[in-house]
Amino acid sequence: MRQILIAGAFALVFALFGTRVLIRILAAKGYGQIIRDDGPSSHHIKHGTPTMGGIIFICAAVLGYLTAHLVTGNAVTVSAVLVIGLVVSLGFIGFLDDWLKVSRQNSRGLPGRFKLIGQAIFAAIFGYLGLQFVDSDSLTPISQYLSGVRETSIYLGSGLAIIWIVIMVMSASNGVNLTDGLDGLATGASIMTFLAFVLIGVWEFGQSCALNAAAGCYAVRDPLDLAVLAAAFAGGCTGFLWWNTAPAKIFMGDTGSLALGGAIAGLAATLRVELLLIPLGGLFVIITMSVLIQTLYFKISGGKRVFKMAPLHHHFELVGWEQITIVIRFWIIAGLSVAAGLGLFYAQWVAK
Repeated sequence: MRQILIAGAFALVFALFGTRVLIRILAAKGYGQIIRDDGPSSHHIKHGTPTMGGIIFICAAVLGYLTAHLVTGNAVTVSAVLVIGLVVSLGFIGFLDDWLKVSRQNSRGLPGRFKLIGQAIFAAIFGYLGLQFVDSDSLTPISQYLSGVRETSIYLGSGLAIIWIVIMVMSASNGVNLTDGLDGLATGASIMTFLAFVLIGVWEFGQSCALNAAAGCYAVRDPLDLAVLAAAFAGGCTGFLWWNTAPAKIFMGDTGSLALGGAIAGLAATLRVELLLIPLGGLFVIITMSVLIQTLYFKISGGKRVFKMAPLHHHFELVGWEQITIVIRFWIIAGLSVAAGLGLFYAQWVAK
């Protein structure tokens, strides 16, 4: 528990003060957000706001995690290192996209197919390595069995398990990316999801088969250390949110959104709660579905739209809702989704 507090507190303080420094650096170099012409007109005032802010909470989370281990003297775990590797890799793809946008001074960054290919490659590497590194309890960081609120009896095998991880990572990273359209929206929703992972990791550790091989115990590798990492991300995002909330002084950019999605998917996979990612990331799912519905209906109907604009939060902007109203109400939806996910997780334990 001490590690969780240290990781979260250090990451929060580092991000809180580090973001202010990063804002000054990015503003001095003119690395500001490029606003699309076809977006809501209210967003044009955001043109030039420093972007690529995801750099700071990625660094804050990693340093917070390492600091907690340095203070306590505990060794880092393979599971957490793999998740960190996935986060940094996806953050690098996002950084390339952001860099091309600000350097060219237009909204066309890295071509979409290259972003998707890069995400798929790094996710596949994460999935493959996650099936290696067997510990003394014969556990690997990622299981070859499908998991819901815990590991199920559905065997996927190495190939399907890796493909499933790729789908998870790409869905989560692009879901967060689509949600990152209003000040603080994706950041706040991500914090709630990371806090849920802290609770899940602590609970799985307390009921671990390694500690108490009773019926219904959790066969999960490194759950407590994954909770430490989740706390570090929650702290880093909280410190960043201080500056990212409306009116935002900095945006996370694709650097941050792709990395956050990778962290969420990586933690779900290593904690053996893969399908639970749907309710825990309920807001991201809803917003992603709004884009899919809009796109499919537009093609089927010959140009008609379900929403005034997708993703969903832009629809409500065009309806006339204030941005801060949309963000708070969507945070409520995110909180209810996380509560439902945790309820499902605990209900399964009670019913075991």
